[in-house]
Amino acid sequence: MRRIIKVKYHLLILIIEITILLLALFLAYNFISMPSKKTTFYLKDNTLETLLNTLDKEGYPTYAIDKYVLKYITLPKKGWYSLDGDKKGRFQFFKSLYTKKSKTMHIKIYAGETSWELTQRLANDLKLNAQKLLKSYKSQSVYDEADIFSGQYELARDVDENTSITFLLEQSHNILDHFIEKNYHKEPKLLEIKILLIIASIIQKESNSIEEMPLIASVIYNRINKNMKLQMDGTLNYGKYAHTIVTPERIKTDESEYNTYKHKGIPPSPLGTVSIEALEAAYHPKISNYLFFMLKKDGSHQFAETYKEHLKNVRAFKSKSNDNNQSKIKILKHLKKSKVSS
Repeated sequence: MRRIIKVKYHLLILIIEITILLLALFLAYNFISMPSKKTTFYLKDNTLETLLNTLDKEGYPTYAIDKYVLKYITLPKKGWYSLDGDKKGRFQFFKSLYTKKSKTMHIKIYAGETSWELTQRLANDLKLNAQKLLKSYKSQSVYDEADIFSGQYELARDVDENTSITFLLEQSHNILDHFIEKNYHKEPKLLEIKILLIIASIIQKESNSIEEMPLIASVIYNRINKNMKLQMDGTLNYGKYAHTIVTPERIKTDESEYNTYKHKGIPPSPLGTVSIEALEAAYHPKISNYLFFMLKKDGSHQFAETYKEHLKNVRAFKSKSNDNNQSKIKILKHLKKSKVSS
């Protein structure tokens, strides 16, 4: 009997010691504090690996033991999170992390925007510094322009300049990766993608019509294959000239490689932001013999295979425009007469 009591006593002591040890370990773990700073970051998924990598990247050091602790804690889901900088124990920090979701807003990136225009508008929408945004874009971009695809994105309202650009670039790289995975059997070279983005940006400048984009692409490739100059106004809408009207004087005086009236081939860099539809058109041009196109009054384009046919289309357009102008003049004269007689 004494032996049984002695064994039970020693077992009880062992349990108490283990409990104290575990409690001491928990307290020691909890005292490994996280930095007290305000931070906003994005989690691309709710996996343990993504969470730990993101925290490390944001300046919140993590350790091997965190993996075991986080197995028993609710992990934050995909999305934006903001940490308020309050001092917390390590266990409490992880336990409350899933509740720290940020308030977000939707922003739109328009096709045809330059990086300068994009960052200016983003600065206005998010109340950020435009110069810092542009600097962050330039330091992280690969192609100078067209690194961010047009479309709608969700950003945290309290995001900073660097994090916002990083997020937009990562989301756009995901779009590009999906495009590559769908269309290429092996990883293309950066130059190959750059050329495709340049052509997509020309298509984007010439037309916003998804139906017309493959036809515009066919004209570009057909002219290149025939060693012809592209002679497209859209290529002169680069940099500070992004949304300026291309005049005959501008065509004569612009000596840059963007002037496809003077230089053969494509411009040296993309002209601005592109849509995924323009990129698809650049990769999958329509099979045609078209070498020319002209803008019609309704915003669509008329295509032609020969210069003779193109000139005929131009003359018909001008004749129709003159007829319309004459009709307007007659109506105005009639209105004036009616006003005088009354």
